Amino acid sequence: MADDTGAFRATKDNRAAPVRHARGPLRPERLQPVRSRVSGAGIARLFQAGDAAALLVASFVAGRLIDLPKVMWIGAPILAVILLVATGAYAMSTRERARRRFGRLLIATAAAGGGAGTVCGLLDPTFPAIGCAAWVAAAAAAITATHLLWGAILKDLRKKGLLTPNLIIVGGTASAQRLIKRALKTRDINILGIFDDRRDRVGPDILGVPVLGKTADLIDHRILPYVDRIVVTVPPKASARIAQLLERLAPIPNPVSLLLDDTDDETETQAIGRIADFDLMHVSGAAEKSGYLLAKRVMDVTLSTLAVIALAPLMTAVAIAIKLDSPGPVFFRQRRHGYMNEEFLVWKFRSMRTEATDHKAARQVSANDDRVTKVGRFIRKTSLDELPQIFNIITGEMSIVGPRPHAIGMLSGGAEASKLVETYAHRHRIKPGLTGWAAVNGSRGPVDTAEDVRRRVALDLEYVERRSFWLDVAIILRTAPCLLGDSGAVR
Repeated sequence: MADDTGAFRATKDNRAAPVRHARGPLRPERLQPVRSRVSGAGIARLFQAGDAAALLVASFVAGRLIDLPKVMWIGAPILAVILLVATGAYAMSTRERARRRFGRLLIATAAAGGGAGTVCGLLDPTFPAIGCAAWVAAAAAAITATHLLWGAILKDLRKKGLLTPNLIIVGGTASAQRLIKRALKTRDINILGIFDDRRDRVGPDILGVPVLGKTADLIDHRILPYVDRIVVTVPPKASARIAQLLERLAPIPNPVSLLLDDTDDETETQAIGRIADFDLMHVSGAAEKSGYLLAKRVMDVTLSTLAVIALAPLMTAVAIAIKLDSPGPVFFRQRRHGYMNEEFLVWKFRSMRTEATDHKAARQVSANDDRVTKVGRFIRKTSLDELPQIFNIITGEMSIVGPRPHAIGMLSGGAEASKLVETYAHRHRIKPGLTGWAAVNGSRGPVDTAEDVRRRVALDLEYVERRSFWLDVAIILRTAPCLLGDSGAVR
C-alpha cells in the first residue's frame, strides 16, 4: 500500500500501484484543537514589542558611537514600528519571498531613521548626518536579526500545527478544486477534508483530499474541534441550495465562509485570496478579540493558581470526608463538550455513591436524590464539588467564566438537551466556565425541561455576544453572592 511517503501496494498481477493516503496531502501529522492554537494577532503584537525593544537597543548602541538626542533615541524606534505595521511586515505570509520581505524591513527602518534625523536637523542644525546613518545601520542589523528569529519561531509553530489554519470544504465544486490546488502550492492552509451530498459523483477524494461524508455527517463529526473555518463552495445562482446548506450548518459553532463558484476569474481569485490569506493578523479570528482572549487567559491562570494554593487545605479536607463517607474514588470524571465541541474530561469531587454514578447524565439530580451521599449533599449545595475544575482551567480546557459544560448526551425531560435548541452548540464558541452569565442569572444546576434548556442556552448565547474582560470580572464578583442566595436550588 502507498502513502504519501512513496510506499506501494502490490496488485493481483504483481504490479506496484500508488495509492493516495487516506489522510490527504493537506492534513498535518498531528491535529491540534482550535483552543490550543496560537493567536496570530497575539503573536504579531509580541513580535512588534520585540522589534521595539531591539530598536531601543540599537539606539543605545548607536548612542555609544555618537551622541544622539532623545528624538532620535526614542522617536526613531517608535516611527520604525509604526512604518513596519503600516507596510504589513507582521503578516509574514509563507507566499512572500524572503528578499522582498527583508527589503521592506530595511526600507521602513531607513525611512524611520531618515524621518527622525530630519526632525533632529531642524531642531539642531549642528546634528551630524553620521548620527542618522549610525542609527539606521544599528537598527537594520537589529531588525534583520529579530525577523530571522520570528521566521524560525513561525516555522516551528506551523510544523507543530499550532498556527496554520485548518479548513473543511462543503461542496466538491470547481472552486473547491482551485482552492485545494492553491493550498498544495502555497501550503499556507490545511484542508482536512470535504463534505458533499453528491458523494457518489464526487468520488472518494478531490486532488487527494478525502471526501469524509455528506453535509449531514458534518454536524456531529469528531473533526470539528480541530477546524478553524468551514468553507462552503456553491454556484452563486443556486440560491436555494446556499440557503439549504447554511440552514443545515446552523447548529455548528465553527465560523462559515462562502466561496461562490462560476464567477469571473478576477472575482474568484480575490475570494480565494481572502479565504486562503490567513496571515498572522487573521489566523485565529477577529483581531479585536485577541487582546481580550489574552487578558482572559492571564486572569484564568493567575486566579486558578492562587486558588489551588489558597484552597489546598479545604480541598484536602473534602477529599478525606468523601473517603470516610462512602467507598470509592475521591474524584468523578465525566466527558463533556468544550470549545468547538471538543470532548474533554471534567473533574469534580464525587458526590454520589460509586455504584449509582451516572456518566451520561441520563437522570439529572433531583431533590432528596437517593444517589447523593451525605457529604455529597453538602459539597453540591456549596458548589465545593466543582473545585477540581480549577485544574481544567489551568490546562486550558475551561475558563473561569463561560457557559457551564454539559455532559455529552445529557437528557432533559426524556430528550437529549443538545437536540432541543438548534443553536445549542453555539454556546461552545468559547471555552466552558466554572461560573457564567447563566449561573449568576438564576439558571444554575439541573435543566429538567425543554424550557429550562432554552433559557440556559439563551443566556449562554447572550454572554457569547456580549463577552468582555470587565463583564467576566463582574460575573466573578457576582458568583459568591449568587451561590449564597440560592440555597433552595437543587444541586
